Amino acid sequence: MKGSLDEVLKRRLKEMIITECEKEDITAADVPDDVILFSDDCGLALDSLDALQIAVGLQNQFGVRIPDSKSFRRHVTTINALADFIQPE
Repeated sequence: MKGSLDEVLKRRLKEMIITECEKEDITAADVPDDVILFSDDCGLALDSLDALQIAVGLQNQFGVRIPDSKSFRRHVTTINALADFIQPE
């Protein structure tokens, strides 16, 4: 199943981001699937340190390694895009 169709995977991703970035004031339900994560519309107020923490969390929890910032910007755009990157089919 494609990642963007897997509600369990998307919830795990949201929870991982919230935990890794220490955003205790927001829940997984508050994070939209299709809004740019590093935008004001997302509600997470993510910064460059959060990007590093997300990359480490992806590697630790999902076994996904993102080698550089270009790859990160290409794959970590929205929850749907990130889920499809982790689980393409």
